[in-house]
Amino acid sequence: MNTFFCSDNARQVGEDLIGSATNYETYILVECPPPWTTEAFNSRWVPKNLHLLVEEINRAKLPIRFLLIANDVSHKADETTLLIYQKKHGLSYGYNKYEFHLPNIEQVAGVVKKWLSNRTADYQVYTDATRDILVCTHGSHDQCCARYGNPFYFHAANTIADLNLDHVRLWRSSHFGGHRFAPTAIDLPEARYYGVLDQETLKAILTRTGDIQCLAKVYRGWGILSSQLQVLERELIFHHGWNWFNYKVAGKILEQSLDNQTFLGEISCESPNGSLYTYQATLIKDNTKSVKLKSACNSHQESVLVKYSVANICLKSTKIATLSK
Repeated sequence: MNTFFCSDNARQVGEDLIGSATNYETYILVECPPPWTTEAFNSRWVPKNLHLLVEEINRAKLPIRFLLIANDVSHKADETTLLIYQKKHGLSYGYNKYEFHLPNIEQVAGVVKKWLSNRTADYQVYTDATRDILVCTHGSHDQCCARYGNPFYFHAANTIADLNLDHVRLWRSSHFGGHRFAPTAIDLPEARYYGVLDQETLKAILTRTGDIQCLAKVYRGWGILSSQLQVLERELIFHHGWNWFNYKVAGKILEQSLDNQTFLGEISCESPNGSLYTYQATLIKDNTKSVKLKSACNSHQESVLVKYSVANICLKSTKIATLSK
């Protein structure tokens, strides 16, 4: 019996979570009841046409993430929910949601193919505002997601019910990386990633209230930004407080050294009243924060996980919104 838990180990060494969110153009979430095999799309309820489509897209190395999702009624639902989250470009809050209710999972591959080629489908598309919280419970992929993900999911369902958050939906999800931070979650449509969660921090994230510093321990980063820019964005969260979550944001790396030790990053943002700000910062490889550890329960060897710190941050430009007469 393997008694090594990567999540316990990462907590013991005090690994900083920031910069570990992954960046995709598109998330394709397919409702499919568990159990799921180690490679989720080999699972028994996944039809062959969908399995082949996922393999084809992975081989082409397209920036598309397929995930299986389920909730407590998925196994008895008489339809299959398909969610496609498409990244917005320019200043944005994250992703646009396109939701389909299909007669069964066999229809998913055809709808996805058609959608990816021309953004149309033969089924009604729902775009109403929802907040989809994905919690990784994929224990066959990594035992920490069963050990920590499952109980967290169970209690999170109660937390959401207690808060009467009608527009928030909770899903079990297949593996999306960072199981050493279990329990780990993605908050869509923004695609902010969190780890080492507990119910108190979940409550703060859902309601955007309480001490913003609680994010220092649980925030993995915003999936619309590169890993180095995620470090800068966290600093801006601490500077602006919860109001930052109402800002539209875009980011880019302006310069990087040949050895990837330093980056010049820029984040532009638009406040709720229409004011525009541009921040720049130097991001430097931080040897004091970089750690060497096994990144998964079944890893045979340790990996060096490079971390970055913000060396300086300055407000480069501002354009304050003026009230038109």
